[in-house]
Amino acid sequence: MAVPEFTMRQLLEAGVHFGHHTRRWNPKMRQYIFGVRNGVHILDLQQTQPLLATALTEIRNIVSKGGRILFVGTKRQAQNSIAESASRCGQYYVNHRWLGGMMTNWKTITSSINRLRELEKIFKGDQSGFTKKELLMMTRQHDKLVLAIGGIKDMGGQPDALFVIDTNKEEIAIKEANKLGIPVFAIVDSNSNTDGIDYVIPGNDDSLRAIDLYCELFSGAVLDGLQAELKSADRDTGAAVDAKVDLPEAKKAKKDDAKSKAKPAAKKAGKADSKTEKKAASA
Repeated sequence: MAVPEFTMRQLLEAGVHFGHHTRRWNPKMRQYIFGVRNGVHILDLQQTQPLLATALTEIRNIVSKGGRILFVGTKRQAQNSIAESASRCGQYYVNHRWLGGMMTNWKTITSSINRLRELEKIFKGDQSGFTKKELLMMTRQHDKLVLAIGGIKDMGGQPDALFVIDTNKEEIAIKEANKLGIPVFAIVDSNSNTDGIDYVIPGNDDSLRAIDLYCELFSGAVLDGLQAELKSADRDTGAAVDAKVDLPEAKKAKKDDAKSKAKPAAKKAGKADSKTEKKAASA
């Protein structure tokens, strides 16, 4: 399986090239803008295509080494695609409000995750010891926690990379990643700030079709990375099996063989010595 391929036609059909109205642009995006059409900035897909391909390859490499990817997109248009694509490739996501300290204050997030697990355990077990009011309160707390951290409850620690839709809306997440040295892969529209983005991908961050395409491609790159990781693990296992290892039983067998060979030699040596002694005596 290879890194997902895509064509210029796919980018065009998804509307990846459409930016925002010219009055809303960010001057830092100047180099990625092709021109203006009907008062709207048009992004340069000749740059988007190779930049996106490079980002996908790097995501694949990170995952192939056991890395974890956090998909981030809390705007309404991105919520479903972010959750579905991350779940499809066994990764993690935040598709509602980003909680401050979600990465920089992992201990606090861990306590919330533990509380979520406790509530899930209660709902799966016997609830007869709780009143209706208590169950209602716990249900509300559970639903709130699922929205906030349901996508990262199994992450087990900080991610190795962030994939972000809309850098303006996810500014806090990007700053936290920068502080921790976590690489950021982001879709940047004509009104976006490129500061703090390690892998800039110029593109429409509002179109549902465009967002679906990005998520599908990144999900595919992750799956390819996972497959590469499995192949690498198989090779390592095979090498370990092929390697000669002296187990305790094998060592014991070798010693026994050595002893059995040594005994006849010792007997021969003894006979030779006795013959020599007899000759010396007769002389």
